[in-house]
Amino acid sequence: KLTKDRTLGADVTYSDSGFVKAKGFAPILDKVVPETGATYNEMPKGVKIEFFDQFMRVTGTITSDYAINKETQGLTIFRKNVVVVNDVITFRTEELVWDEGKKMYFSPAGVVTKKDGSILNGTSFSAPQDFSTYDITVASGSTYVKGDLTQ
Repeated sequence: KLTKDRTLGADVTYSDSGFVKAKGFAPILDKVVPETGATYNEMPKGVKIEFFDQFMRVTGTITSDYAINKETQGLTIFRKNVVVVNDVITFRTEELVWDEGKKMYFSPAGVVTKKDGSILNGTSFSAPQDFSTYDITVASGSTYVKGDLTQ
């Protein structure tokens, strides 16, 4: 048995040290309290998160068709059509995990598209929570090279 409190049109603000870092929007947010086990938040119709700099300019977004936030574990799991966009890359995957304690994102596989059109497929993706850098293993893809390679 469990109880479920449903919020329609949820709008959540995440701040740190008095600065707004992110805002999340979900058409449906269910707070689920199981009879045994930890409470969690489920977004069955998806979520969009916008990240902000100190001037409240949007620096990136994450969207997905489904998400679950496991508060006690400090994990948020985004699933189905997950897209991360910032000024450096677009990352697409079917699952992305935010580990709040490690301040890192992890994904078993995905596709990175850089602004120059380079595409990188790979496994074991990880990035700090600002997506300023990323690691990806077993990578393959295509890139663009400037200049004449025949000389």
